Amino acid sequence: DMALRHYTLDFSLSAAVDSASTVPGLLSIFHEQEMTETVHDTNGHGYLATFVGKNGRLVILRVHSHGLVTIDLQCYEDDNIAQLDNLLNALEKKLKVLLNGNVTRVKRLPALIRGAKVDRYWPTADGRLIEYDIDRVVYEEDSAYQNIKILHSQQFGNILVLNGDVNLAESDLAYTQAIIGGGKENYAGKEVLILGGGDGGILAEVVKQKPKMITMVEISFMGSVIDGCRTHMRKTCGNILDNLKGDCYQILVEDCVPVLKKYVKEGRMFDYVINDLTAVPISTEPEEDSTWEFLRLILDLSIKVLHPAGKYFTQGNSVNLTEALSLYEEQLEKLSCPVDFSKEVVCVPSYLELYPFIISNNFGHGHVCKYKIQVLIN
Repeated sequence: DMALRHYTLDFSLSAAVDSASTVPGLLSIFHEQEMTETVHDTNGHGYLATFVGKNGRLVILRVHSHGLVTIDLQCYEDDNIAQLDNLLNALEKKLKVLLNGNVTRVKRLPALIRGAKVDRYWPTADGRLIEYDIDRVVYEEDSAYQNIKILHSQQFGNILVLNGDVNLAESDLAYTQAIIGGGKENYAGKEVLILGGGDGGILAEVVKQKPKMITMVEISFMGSVIDGCRTHMRKTCGNILDNLKGDCYQILVEDCVPVLKKYVKEGRMFDYVINDLTAVPISTEPEEDSTWEFLRLILDLSIKVLHPAGKYFTQGNSVNLTEALSLYEEQLEKLSCPVDFSKEVVCVPSYLELYPFIISNNFGHGHVCKYKIQVLIN
């Protein structure tokens, strides 16, 4: 595992600077490190030089014409960190002197580790880069539907990552509590349908309340989310995934769309439907050409199997994705039954962003039904 460390050092300036007045003063520092320079033609866009040194070190020095100086240092992970820090410290100190009062901000970021065996970088839903404190991969499989990873984080415990999307960590009881109603629901004696939820968290929490029956529909088993989580996410699921059937629950290893359609045809009804499917559709049904069509289909089918006084819970998307949330609201207007909704905020530790859940109450009777949908944001 020969990963790269990538350091960045940025100087924001109050006015553009001439490279001829700054670069020569830095050269002695590079020469002391036995680095050889190459100056590149930037076609009028400031100054650019690269410096190559021992152990494969590379420095890119750029004096931008609009008032920014950037230094990038790349080295192998096993290089001498103290030496590299000394080099960056010397460059920072010298540049502050050379730029003499022109510096408005100096920013040095922690090193980015590139190409490491264990990937610590997982973006938020709205595309911001997060570095987790992940130190090892505890499980990885490619099921027929998705790539499944369980990664160990020092602060969040094991984290379930599906197709590069952080789904749930062992620290994230707040997620599970939010998607089952935030402690305001009484599941005793109720019929409950869980769509997805392969990590077992929802099932484990709802079972504690002694419902009449929970039916959980998860698309695959062996080499799957269930398989990984029952071994490596036991703080989340306990022992609930060890058996596909219990006193008040059953796990159906099937695609939920045909199951929902069958329940609609049979007139099967539930007091609660909890949709914990992944954000991207993985169903095999041909009619789900897009995420939104899939979402609307699941919503529509779920509401058709919901008792008149039943409730529907699901997750949404990052609160920063305002356009996506607006599109979600549009889907609610296209359902076979009209809906209302409200919003609430919940914080889930490993997400490091606020994220919506949906709670819908069915206030309707007969064929004319109206639902209140509450968006819980975690």
